[in-house]
Amino acid sequence: MTEQVTNISARKDEHLRICLEEDVRSGVPAGFDQVHLQVATLPELDFDSIDLSTKIFGKQLEAPILISSMTGGSGKTKMFNQLLARAANEIKIAMGVGSQRAALVHDGLNETFSIARKENPGGLLFANIGVAQLKEGFGVDECQRAVNMLEADALIIHLNALQEALQPEGNRDFSQLLIKIESVTKKLQVPVIAKEVGCGIDPQTARLLVDAGVRAIDVAGVGGTSWAAVEMYRQADPVRKALCQTYIGWGIPTVSALRGLDSLPEGILKISSGGLRNGLDLAKSIALGADLAGFALKLMVAANKSYETLNDTLKLIILELKTAMFLSGAADLKSLRPKLIKENGDVTGSAI
Repeated sequence: MTEQVTNISARKDEHLRICLEEDVRSGVPAGFDQVHLQVATLPELDFDSIDLSTKIFGKQLEAPILISSMTGGSGKTKMFNQLLARAANEIKIAMGVGSQRAALVHDGLNETFSIARKENPGGLLFANIGVAQLKEGFGVDECQRAVNMLEADALIIHLNALQEALQPEGNRDFSQLLIKIESVTKKLQVPVIAKEVGCGIDPQTARLLVDAGVRAIDVAGVGGTSWAAVEMYRQADPVRKALCQTYIGWGIPTVSALRGLDSLPEGILKISSGGLRNGLDLAKSIALGADLAGFALKLMVAANKSYETLNDTLKLIILELKTAMFLSGAADLKSLRPKLIKENGDVTGSAI
């Protein structure tokens, strides 16, 4: 294995260890505490008949949940993708894998990602590369290889300017990337999703990405894991450690970023992620216009304990979502949208 790939794989393992062992929260609220759903004191619904299902990119899901992109690219991370994919298959929800860069430059790591399709043969799976790799020479061919590795239904291009700026080994040249993204969207055989990794996506950038052919936006806002915090724990140099600490709360809170997608054209998939704690935050995300809601570290911690813990955690999120819909009088996801109480609205009563 080349030195470059060895370093990437080691960094994957280090990121995983830090996320599981250290406090990597941004410390900034995602904003869900300021979002309220209408209360239906008499719901006039049968709880058991509430429909959580949705169809994304032609595939049916039993709930609008995405196991967000987290890992892959090393022997240790293969187990996590296996457990996460098994749960996605059992519960019938979506899943994305972490950056496939290492596997694209070394075939020996393919299985750390392809295990997700093996465990979830018919499910909705998203491949993943970093936008910085487009600057490093990756093009449509490499993106298609990432898709083929998973037989993926879409490709995530993750935008991580802050992380690249803070990593000693990061790529800080983000010039002329929009045209490279457009080249991929025009030629790739599956839809492209643009995803931040914890700093949120501003409305102007979201519009530019959509104009470039991106079919979905995952805001991945501030409120959950901070990659500045993760990188801080990797630094030995006190100057770089202090730099990372300065930017732990940098970005747009998830709720603000999600609201910023309101003006996007009809048919653009919207994904809420970054600091969602439970199924109530998921319900609020749907009411704010999201089509899917992603969870990451919460599920990684659960998977690290056992598959049973992971499965129970996902089932609880689903039950919390269904309860929020019942208490708001929403029989399905579409009818949850009007249940959002607008700021300065005149609806009496509000949900937590």
